[in-house]
Amino acid sequence: MITKLAGIAEVAKHKPKEKFTSLAHLINEDMLRQCHIEIDGRKAMGIDEVSKGIFNENLEENLKYLIERIKRHAYQPLPVRRAYIHKPGSDKKRPLGILAHEYSNLENYHT
Repeated sequence: MITKLAGIAEVAKHKPKEKFTSLAHLINEDMLRQCHIEIDGRKAMGIDEVSKGIFNENLEENLKYLIERIKRHAYQPLPVRRAYIHKPGSDKKRPLGILAHEYSNLENYHT
């Protein structure tokens, strides 16, 4: 997987006008598992209120379900949860987008 992604990154670097139609065929359970492992579990929950720990409770089943939806083009990412944080040294606030961990269809969530 890393080799394929590195190859795509190399093409994109040397041919900036190159168009990639789909990268979904490169996504598999191993890659998603590694991405899940690398996520900082202390991050705020998104609109789905699913944390890394909750997702991890049935990780293998959740990954299989996610891959299945991606492959059949049924995956729909959730909207970003908007929060406003104070700007240092100012009374103003700036918007912060908080991503959902994964699920867009909570009734199918496997816990």
